[in-house]
Amino acid sequence: MLNRVVVAPSGFKESLSAQAAADAIAEGVRRVLPDAEIDRIPLVDGGEGTAVALAAATGGRLVALAATGPVGEPVGTHFALLGARDTAVVEMAAVAGLSLVPRALRDPGATTTYGVGELIRAALDTGVRRVLVGCGDSGTSDGGAGALQALGARLLDADGFELPHGGRELSRLARIDPSGLDARLKDTELLVACNPFNVLCGERGVARVFGPQKGATPAQVEELSAGLENWARVLTRDLSAIGTDLRGGPGTGASGGLGSGLAAVGGRLLPRFDVLLDHLDLDARLARADLVLTAEGALDHQTPRGKVPAEVARRAKLYGRPVLALAGTLGEGAHEVPGVDAFHGIMPAPMALADALLRAAELLTDATERALRMILLGSRLPGQAAVSAGAVPAAASAADVSGTQRPSSVR
Repeated sequence: MLNRVVVAPSGFKESLSAQAAADAIAEGVRRVLPDAEIDRIPLVDGGEGTAVALAAATGGRLVALAATGPVGEPVGTHFALLGARDTAVVEMAAVAGLSLVPRALRDPGATTTYGVGELIRAALDTGVRRVLVGCGDSGTSDGGAGALQALGARLLDADGFELPHGGRELSRLARIDPSGLDARLKDTELLVACNPFNVLCGERGVARVFGPQKGATPAQVEELSAGLENWARVLTRDLSAIGTDLRGGPGTGASGGLGSGLAAVGGRLLPRFDVLLDHLDLDARLARADLVLTAEGALDHQTPRGKVPAEVARRAKLYGRPVLALAGTLGEGAHEVPGVDAFHGIMPAPMALADALLRAAELLTDATERALRMILLGSRLPGQAAVSAGAVPAAASAADVSGTQRPSSVR
């Protein structure tokens, strides 16, 4: 029977943290399998909750402080010192995330990553030799310009005046003066955990892909794209090592282009799951599971491009473990996520977005219960073997348990 269930979700943006999502799913599991061992693994992708999760996983602690928020006003924020005390984790979403931008002020041409640079400086003040910057859930599109300004770089227009904050100003950038950059950066390992699929410029550039989600109009998308093209050119000329592709290199578009700015001052852009998940011992825990449950706000064609459910499914399949994905919305391509055996939308009926966000925990718990009851029903159909470790019943693995999408195949 299903004796050990791993619950490994991402957070639901602007609704549930990864921990809250894991708790909600676990409650649904408990309703159906009251005696099962439930291993909760709230997963972080560099976005909201990353610092908290890694501090908890390593026996570290959070350092609270105030810094400049995305709209230029001070916000309460934090960074983490991991258990070994030689590594700090700066979560950009904690100081420049979309959730910190009031809906009436969602203009990615104006928001700034200045606070990210302030957090890096504060982390350096503790004496750490390694700073890990988590990218995700950003409300910015300034290429990391604000962060570099906070770290001491001067961004100058053609007349020698310092540029104001915001991505729309980058088209006017003429020169970068790096003479004031924090000297400690040269002696610090700066690791940037990012989605390698996100690039700075081009047709799949970050302004075009994510600008509309942050409030940009079509005209603003083109304005931001032009600014980031100029940013890449000036960064490469004035700061970057020869041969570094800041325009289209993997991860350069992370968090509205923050990846490019940090790479220009020595940051190493690394696939986020390679950096983050080792702290959670994920592979060993998946290997012991009878069933793996993962979740995210949306399951669609973007999921295989560096999203948590795809990474969980990929790793679970290394051990032959069945995977059920839960999602707030099911979009085009939901049935094509490699390694996901079945998936289920959490919405039982159409409802207003505000109501869905408010009731997300309840909806996720109820959806988990429905999905597991379908799996157990499948095990009792004539001709079906009982549920055993490492296998989902054929009735569940051969069809989407929501009944609304085409089946997913294991790849």
